Amino acid sequence: MRWLTGNVEELSKEIRQEQAQLNENNELIEAQVREIIEQVREKKDIALFEYTKQFDGIELDSLEVPSEIINQAFEQIEPDVLEALEKAKENIVSYHEKQKELGFVDFPKEGIIRGQKIEPIEKVAVYVPGGTAAYPSSVLMNVLPAKIAGVSEVVMLTPPPKNGKFIPAILVAALLSGVDKIYQIGGAQGIAAVAYGTETVPKVDKIVGPGNAYVATAKKQVFGQVGIDMIAGPSEIGVIADETANPHFVAADLLSQAEHDTLSRSILVTNSKKLAQEVENEINNQLKQLSRESIARASIENQGLIIVSETFDEIFDLMNEVAPEHLEIALDNSLDYLGKVKNAGSVFLGHYTTEPIGDYFAGSNHVLPTSGTARFSSALGVHDFVKRIQYVHYTKDALKQDRDYIRTLAYQEQLDGHAKSVEIREEDN
Repeated sequence: MRWLTGNVEELSKEIRQEQAQLNENNELIEAQVREIIEQVREKKDIALFEYTKQFDGIELDSLEVPSEIINQAFEQIEPDVLEALEKAKENIVSYHEKQKELGFVDFPKEGIIRGQKIEPIEKVAVYVPGGTAAYPSSVLMNVLPAKIAGVSEVVMLTPPPKNGKFIPAILVAALLSGVDKIYQIGGAQGIAAVAYGTETVPKVDKIVGPGNAYVATAKKQVFGQVGIDMIAGPSEIGVIADETANPHFVAADLLSQAEHDTLSRSILVTNSKKLAQEVENEINNQLKQLSRESIARASIENQGLIIVSETFDEIFDLMNEVAPEHLEIALDNSLDYLGKVKNAGSVFLGHYTTEPIGDYFAGSNHVLPTSGTARFSSALGVHDFVKRIQYVHYTKDALKQDRDYIRTLAYQEQLDGHAKSVEIREEDN
């Protein structure tokens, strides 16, 4: 891991520049994705079958996953995995139920009604990566908030398996969450299909879920035609720790994110040089025990950071500037420090609250803003699947009382038509 020193401003600037470099646009991918989207818009299902053969090496009989294959997954899944998914679902539902919003109605004065109503988005697509990046926990995290919000139709996209056999846990998680249909389409072509619709695949209103660079680029290019959740970058974790922290725990937590991807970033910020050295030593020991050692090692060596700072004020100022996806506070009395956190995707408090608790089981969402975007965005939740519709009602007398203010502002902005739409109602007497 690299050791960094400097003041908060210098360090945060350096880290954010590095974050930006990891998310730079690839012009070649941009062009390739643009072509794929155009082909899907023009040729629809035909393009999907062709791209599946070209990119996945598979000739499909059907774009939709047959119901018998989905139902068989319950017979194939290991009982302990099924139980864990069901328990995780309970926690995710109980947490996200509390995010449901209520509308309001307001009567500021006689003759005027103002309000806001909450309406669910009608159709949503959830993208689920295939291969080794197929995570059933992500199915639960993306679909359940949508269903709680009241989304009437949720479809799932996932690449067709190379050996013809889906991971049972993925299909079971989809059924447990309430997915309506599953399509075996991956990549940019899958994103294009749900953005514009084909003979088989429905057009949706919003697309959520993680994916590779082609999926992320496609989501960015279709934004505006449909809504999207976010453009996710590499996973990241920041750990704030002092001499009370266990270096074995801290090292394991940093590696829990490093094993995701070679570009994943793990940052330790501490006021203890002794702890920092112990954590670095422990990381070297624990790396050898990981099945994804090569990925985690590349991540730690190229993206991992250790920063030693003297005061907690500086430490929290730095972390708020970095705005990490995951933030662990490995301090005694960790709840006392929650008020210092201004920017983070999700916060894990105390020596025993490891980040994977949030990934899988606590109920909080694990779809989080990355690359510093926690400065202005939040974890995926029920609020991402609703619309807030404003409404206003004025009686004739109420308009008469306020018309001069409205006309004044309209003429100030040189929008005569706005003013006349008020004035014409004065003439209707």
